[in-house]
Amino acid sequence: MYVTESGQKVFVVDGHIHLWDARPENRRNRYGLTFIESFWGSHVGMTPDEQRWNFDRFCYYGIEGAAKDLFVDGYVDAAIMLPTNLRDFYVEGFNTIEQCSAFKNAYPEKVVLNGRFDPRDGQKGLDALEADFEKYRLKGVKLYTAEWNGESKGYTLRDDIVAPYMEKCLKLGIKNVHIHKGPTIHPLNLDAFDVRDVDYVATAFPDLNFIVDHCGMPRIDDFCWIAGQEPNVYGGLALIPSFIHARPKYFAQMMADLLFFLGPDRLLFGSDYGITSPKWIVEKFMAYEFPDDMAQEAKTQLTLDVKRKVLGLNAARLYDLDVPLECRLPSMAASHHEDGEVLLGQSDVQPGGAIRASA
Repeated sequence: MYVTESGQKVFVVDGHIHLWDARPENRRNRYGLTFIESFWGSHVGMTPDEQRWNFDRFCYYGIEGAAKDLFVDGYVDAAIMLPTNLRDFYVEGFNTIEQCSAFKNAYPEKVVLNGRFDPRDGQKGLDALEADFEKYRLKGVKLYTAEWNGESKGYTLRDDIVAPYMEKCLKLGIKNVHIHKGPTIHPLNLDAFDVRDVDYVATAFPDLNFIVDHCGMPRIDDFCWIAGQEPNVYGGLALIPSFIHARPKYFAQMMADLLFFLGPDRLLFGSDYGITSPKWIVEKFMAYEFPDDMAQEAKTQLTLDVKRKVLGLNAARLYDLDVPLECRLPSMAASHHEDGEVLLGQSDVQPGGAIRASA
């Protein structure tokens, strides 16, 4: 939890974390090295000097290291794990649900464990998704459309193989579908990260929430126009907040565009841990204000209430997380479980940003 100088408490949900193993003994081939080196380049380029790790720690930081970075130092109240197998590059996988579940087991009240699937796995993958749901009671899944799978170097959300998995998610009650659509990573293909297939599934499955991780960056324009017309598309901000340090003007433009098209209710904070750690990002984001021209572009200033939504309340709503009373917005209505627990209400949620409001 972050506490402002005036004593205001801000509930923080890190919506994009990993617990990966890229140590030499787990690398299957040269791509296991070049993949983590691409991440390392982002870490070095985006992170303040005093917050940088050495390469060995970057390859594997373990459960207790992650807990300290997130929950002790990083202000994080809840962390959402997004598995990515990458078994073509790593012997035991890069960031599998089994690896992630160990973190969930160690910190069950703080860690939200998501699953994953690859529609190229056919019926076997559908069976595995159902088994994972029964074992872990998943509320969300992660898709990585550029992941290699044998001879295949990626797929699109338009492919016929995708719909049965979306239907399976609906049947199981898995409502949150995270889709990696961001910068390319060696040796993956840029085209496989193209965001221009998101509207296809968003329109076809209006009862699912599609969280587009990295907001399609560097295709922010494409993403904004898609999200502007699809009210069930959300922006996963992972990596974008890191630009506060590295390129603050670029950060301001991206955030202004996202707020204009989506509004403050459909943006979810993520540090992209362990590429970057949340501590310094949360601190810089809480201290940040738009320049006047960017506030005009965004049609809003980054007020405390907007920051509260982005940093935690929006993700808490999607994942039904308990939010302390002192961290809620005054306009929030309380809803109750059968056991009487008070949870985050939805009375202040709007369907879209400025472009939808003006329609």
